[in-house]
Amino acid sequence: MKYFTFIIVGLAIILIAYNITFLDFSNIINGQRKVALIGIVCAVCAILLMLILYTSKKIAKKKKY
Repeated sequence: MKYFTFIIVGLAIILIAYNITFLDFSNIINGQRKVALIGIVCAVCAILLMLILYTSKKIAKKKKY
């Protein structure tokens, strides 16, 4: 489970980097840039969820003993 979490976080970071290349900071809410912005927000949410999952697994492991 630990490796799965790190793989998902790594893929999300790669997606963030890829989507940043599509952003135009002078006109950020327009056409393809809106899709890139949504992709960045979704990747950040995935990272947060995986970190919460990882933390909860660590807490459950410590509580078991």
